[in-house]
Amino acid sequence: MNAGLATIAIFVALAIVYAWLPLRWRPTFLLIVSVLAIYALQPFSNLRFAAYSLQTLTILLTLATWWLTQRLVPDAPTLARQDRLTLLLLLGLILLVTVDRLLPVTMRLLPYRPPQVGWVLLVLAGTAVLSLIFAQILRRLPYRHVLTGAMLVLVAVFVLLKWAPAATAVAALWRSWTGEQVALAAPSDLAWLGFSYVAFRLIHTLRDRQTGLMPTCTLPEFVTYVLFFPAYTAGPIDRLERFVGDFRALDAVPTATRWGQGGWRIAVGLFKKFVIADSLALGLSLTAVSAQQATSTAGLWLLLYGYAFRLYFDFSGYSDIAIGLGILFGIKLPENFRAPYLKSNLTSFWQSWHITLSDWARFYIFTPLSRSLLRRKPRPSPQLILLTAHLSTMMVIGLWHGITANFVIWGLWHGVGLFVHKQWSDRTRRWYRFLADKPGQKRAWSLVGWFITFHYVVLGWVWFALPTVPLAWQTFAKLVGTAV
Repeated sequence: MNAGLATIAIFVALAIVYAWLPLRWRPTFLLIVSVLAIYALQPFSNLRFAAYSLQTLTILLTLATWWLTQRLVPDAPTLARQDRLTLLLLLGLILLVTVDRLLPVTMRLLPYRPPQVGWVLLVLAGTAVLSLIFAQILRRLPYRHVLTGAMLVLVAVFVLLKWAPAATAVAALWRSWTGEQVALAAPSDLAWLGFSYVAFRLIHTLRDRQTGLMPTCTLPEFVTYVLFFPAYTAGPIDRLERFVGDFRALDAVPTATRWGQGGWRIAVGLFKKFVIADSLALGLSLTAVSAQQATSTAGLWLLLYGYAFRLYFDFSGYSDIAIGLGILFGIKLPENFRAPYLKSNLTSFWQSWHITLSDWARFYIFTPLSRSLLRRKPRPSPQLILLTAHLSTMMVIGLWHGITANFVIWGLWHGVGLFVHKQWSDRTRRWYRFLADKPGQKRAWSLVGWFITFHYVVLGWVWFALPTVPLAWQTFAKLVGTAV
């Protein structure tokens, strides 16, 4: 959740309003606030009308995914009244946001200027016509292939955003259409807030429909799940069936206990993010500049430790705030961090760091890939299957953060580490059982395991924090004292 203190305060105020609403109005209130919030949170873009257009496209992609997973299925029932009303509501909200352009500059709620209502209506009408045409075409195609194609489209959009040359090319094309200077095109022009998390939620539902695991849900349930504002920009990545369960059982009146739990999580998150993480960011954290300016090995290690803890407190702080806000609105988002830096092996670390992303990768990459390789004839060796699955899974997680060489290497770094730990644990199980009767030795070995795991993760952050491979190698050399 890329939000400041003022935004968080507004969300808490909305939770207070929400608490006084009649129960029947609460689902609609969450939907409306979530839609308006994604427009308000979207930062300014140098591309004309890009900020507004990208979040509108988020809504359209959400609608398309719901239609593919709920309406395109054979023998789908007639469109329910609440779904029709939700379509009209979403159209009204999309148009309502454009009214912000009519307000005086000092009163505008958005950090950018939306397009004129007439243009928006024209584009939406064209989109509706094209959607009806595509719907007829898609109904004639194998359903499984349609879902696969939809997932590939989301992946392609993701690549366009995360790969700098592609993003620059799209920005340049956009600028040429709007009469802006093409030479100024940059990847930052396409800063599509929240799309990384939206894409993973949509792919999750498409894949679950493909495997028969997706539950039936209404349009307001689906849209609120995808756009739920506390978790929109920084997770956690919730599962549809879990979210819908909470959505259908919103409490009539928030209890004092729930408000206490939500308020405490928000307070903890605020302290982590705005006190600890931001303090570390002021100078005690590894960056490209500080890595080059470091003059001592000890100082560089201190910067690296600072970056590791800054990253943890920043990300887990925002997760705490999101979870706390969710509790205030009756939605219990899944946990995302469980003391990851205290784990004694890399597998446990990844079961405790960004848990919802790790679970998503395991469910939709590691397990399907492993099963596919097991079915191959001739079957690869178990070690090769495991290595391939670990490397592929962690490389996808790396690329999810950005399509650069450093993120690829960071993913491979952890893939290799997980594979090595698996081989080690398989070969030392008898020894570990032996340690069960020797608590002193067991504690000592756990401490050794923690030390190795912690520093393996911390050294991996060098690839994550720095922008280029040469600078990362120079930093590694400084860390071991071979270059100062």
